[in-house]
Amino acid sequence: MFRRRYRVYSARMPKLLDLYCKAGGASMGYHEAGFEVVGVDIKRQKRYPFEFIQADALDVLRDTAFLRSFDAIAASPPCQTHSRTKHLRDAQGKTTAKVDLIPQTRAALIASGLPYVIENVPGAPLLDPVVMCGSSFGLMVRRHRLFESNIPLSGLPCAHKAQGRPVGVYGSMRDEIPQGGKTAESIDQARAAMGIDWMIWGELVEAIPPAYTRHLGQQLIRSLEDEDRTRDARSSHDQSGGSQRVLGGVGASR
Repeated sequence: MFRRRYRVYSARMPKLLDLYCKAGGASMGYHEAGFEVVGVDIKRQKRYPFEFIQADALDVLRDTAFLRSFDAIAASPPCQTHSRTKHLRDAQGKTTAKVDLIPQTRAALIASGLPYVIENVPGAPLLDPVVMCGSSFGLMVRRHRLFESNIPLSGLPCAHKAQGRPVGVYGSMRDEIPQGGKTAESIDQARAAMGIDWMIWGELVEAIPPAYTRHLGQQLIRSLEDEDRTRDARSSHDQSGGSQRVLGGVGASR
């Protein structure tokens, strides 16, 4: 159903499918961790930095033959239902979609049999998630995000005190939030705070800092490598055992 435009990569480079990829913040982190990344989003993403497929993520997840060309899947289902900035967007006269695709996405990821990571906002109903914060990576945003996976993952402790007053990348630029923070004064300040240099404001507001998924992607790759080593060892043991049985049979027939 879905066809990839192949690029030249190392044969050893694992492949990751990033669903609901938006402009590619999470994708960039997985790429920096060592993955070949293909992004999927229902909307066209002009600034997405890798191979891109415009499609409904749930339709893609139904294409089992296509999924078998990947080693892992990441997904960031729509999260406005759970976002803490929902009331801010309402107050600013901006629409907030009442959509929650987490249950359907999780069910399809489990059915795929592949290692997966689901990202969402605090308050989202993720299962035993790790929490990531920009302060852990020296960024000037906090942007706490949850990550659920079917492999063990570890986060990092927040460093709010060392970070100081964060730069807000949400709502509108140059906005003072009553009893809260202040959003970025310029697009350059917002990009620097997020560790992203290719997005416009509307994309940065929805983005995941690449530092988060670089950290998690490195763990995901180690898990894949451990799985490969275990499979190779099992295969080698089975072959060795099979040879011994054959030889034993030959010896017994003499």
